[in-house]
Parts: sequence; structure tokens; C-alpha cells
Amino acid sequence: MIKIVKDYKNDVIIDRTAEKLKISETVSDIISNVRRNGDKALLSYAEKFDGAMLSNLEVSKEEREAALEETGDFADILHEAAENIRSFHINQKRSGFVCGGEGKILGQRVLPLRRVGLYIPGGTAAYPSTVLMNAIPAKIAGVPEIVMITPTDKNGKINSAVLAAAEIAGVDRVFKSGGAQAVAALAYGTETIRPVNKIVGPGNAFVAEAKKQVFGVCDIDMIAGPSEILIIADETCDARIVAADMLSQAEHDRMASAILITTCEKLAAKVSEELEKQLCSLEREEIARASIDNRGKIIIVSSIDEAIKISNDIAPEHLELCTDNPFDYLNSIENAGSVFLGKNCPEALGDYFGGTNHTLPTGGTAKFSSPLSVDDFVKKFSFTYYTEDALRYAAPKIDEFARREGLTAHAKSATVRLEK
Repeated sequence: MIKIVKDYKNDVIIDRTAEKLKISETVSDIISNVRRNGDKALLSYAEKFDGAMLSNLEVSKEEREAALEETGDFADILHEAAENIRSFHINQKRSGFVCGGEGKILGQRVLPLRRVGLYIPGGTAAYPSTVLMNAIPAKIAGVPEIVMITPTDKNGKINSAVLAAAEIAGVDRVFKSGGAQAVAALAYGTETIRPVNKIVGPGNAFVAEAKKQVFGVCDIDMIAGPSEILIIADETCDARIVAADMLSQAEHDRMASAILITTCEKLAAKVSEELEKQLCSLEREEIARASIDNRGKIIIVSSIDEAIKISNDIAPEHLELCTDNPFDYLNSIENAGSVFLGKNCPEALGDYFGGTNHTLPTGGTAKFSSPLSVDDFVKKFSFTYYTEDALRYAAPKIDEFARREGLTAHAKSATVRLEK
């Protein structure tokens, strides 16, 4: 049963202790094998880990188009969700600028990354929403080539909804591979898969460790931890709804955290009861119960302002502000991956359909990082132009700066241009 806390100051509000898995060496060996043996290593790992005997790694255009047909009416939902995601993310697109003054021009160019790889978990699970959330911002950024890599089932097949989402989102190529080996293939390339500039997308501990190890060879989005939801609710809230929202994240993972902060003791008790009732009806009851019992918590506070202060300290992945006047508090929220306002805004809306991105900072990293966005798929460089007269004015100041830092060659590079 979930723990109810009144004196939260003497309690660990959210347990972010990570599972200690000694996998670094294993992942390093997998990466080395892929670098040495390329496609052969990927095919071998597909048989070993997925039980799939693959004859080739790439999904054909015909397979992808057939998957879109197989998806039936769900394709309409995918299309609508994709449009919602585009409508939101198009507002993130930025352009360069030019500024300056007399005799000088300064500016910044914004360019898309040339090739991006999406890692999509697969095998026995299917996450078409993750395809849309990762591919569409990259497409809006103008990335010329977007590739997707995902493990298959034992028959060597990828879920049709996942392939349909790739078609709808504009993914250029799709490959069959999963785990650390897939990350290695995206980073270093194989005979079939070209190396990418950035890898995005969630995965298990082996995928996360592989992303850590290849960072620097290419960029990565983030290292995602277990899911988190924090709900701030007052006495006007329905306990059934609050409990359902907490369980929406608890069912993800035994390590997931579901926290309620409320000003109402009566609501706290009712939510605790509702959690027990609703847990029994979940297909993933065992996982959700472990999350609620070990990492769930209900905290009773004296005001919504106090609840927001605690929330800002926690910096949750998902924050639901379940009051009748949520916009009164929006400006007080500083640290959260994504915020859901009011009583008609379940976190699942953001997971699938609302339009905001569901790839979010976890583990308190919302204090300094942001959701996946169009910005993640661009790079910037600055440029500078000075006339001779403009440099003549600046050169003595450059000279003084450089000499104070003991870098006389820097100083000379500016003054030599003015020597006659």
C-alpha cells in the first residue's frame, strides 16, 4: 500500500536510487564486436537475443507500405496525432540572424544535422508514439536523412503500427536490430547502416549504457531513467481520476515513481483506497504494485504554493496541476519535464495525442534540461566579418587582452595585419 506522509521534511520524497547493474563491460564488448564485424555481428545478436534468423537488416519500402495498410483505422489516429505533434513543434523552428555595426558583420547560422538515428524499443512491445515524437521534430528541423532501428519479434517482423508510424512521420530507412548493438551500429556504421550524427530514443539499461559509451563519436539526446509523475491536487479532485493518473506511470516500470501532493487529508485517504481497487484490474498489476508500494507516496501539505515548492525541488518528469484554476500557478512552476493543467488533462494526453513531446528529462534533470525538441536536431555556427578600419580600432584591445593572458601569438595575429 502507498505511504501517506505528513511530515515530508523528515522523509525522502522520491527515491531515485538506480538499480546497480554491472553491464558496462558487456556493452563495451558488444560495441567492439559491431565495430569489428559490422552486419555479421548484428545478425548474430538478433539470433542470440531476439531469437530471429534475419536474412537482411533493412525493411523494404514494400514492407513499410504494407504495414500502413495492415494498421487499418488506427492509421487515422496516427495521422491525427502526427498532425498535432507537427502543429506544436513547428513553433520551435528557429532561423539565424545577422547583426553588427560600423565596419563589422556578425551572425549565426542554424543548420540541420545531416543524419539522425532513432532507437525505438521493440520485440514484444510496440511504441508507435515514440516514432512520431522522435521523427517529427527531426523532420521539421530539416534533417535530410532520418533512420530508425528497432528489434524484431522471433519471426523477424517489426510491429505494423511502428512501421506505419515511421511512414507517416517521414522516416527514410528502417533497420532490424536492437539493444547496445543497434546503438553501436548507428554510431560507428556497418556495411548496411551509415553512421549518424545523433542518436535519440529510449531503451533499456543496455541501450542507455551504449548511448553513454558512444557519446562523443556522435551526439545523444539524454539518458532516460524510470518514469515519474507528480500530481498536485486539492479537495475538489476526484480520487478515482487521481489514482488512475498515478497508475498510468506506475505500470511502466517497477522503478517508476508516482507521487501525489495534496492539501486534503480526505482526498489522500480516498486515493490510497482507489489505488488498491484499480491495481487489481490492471494487466500489469505486478509491475504497478511494486512501483506504488516501493516508490509511490502521498504527501499532505497546507497549501498549493507549498506543493509547488516541493515539486520544484523534485523536478518531476510529468507534473499534473489538478485544480480549477491551474493558470494561477503556472508561473510558479520552474522545474518539470511537461506540465498538464487542470482536470481534463491526463498525462497520457501528452504521451500520445496532445502534441507536446513525450521524451522528457527524468531523475531531477528537469532542473537543467528540456524535453526533446526541434532544437535537438540542429547545430549552429557563428560568423564574423571586420573591415580594416574596424580591426584597426579593435586590434589594440585584442593585443592588451592577449598579453594579459600570456598569449603573445594571439596578440600578434591582430596587430600584424596593421603593420605597413
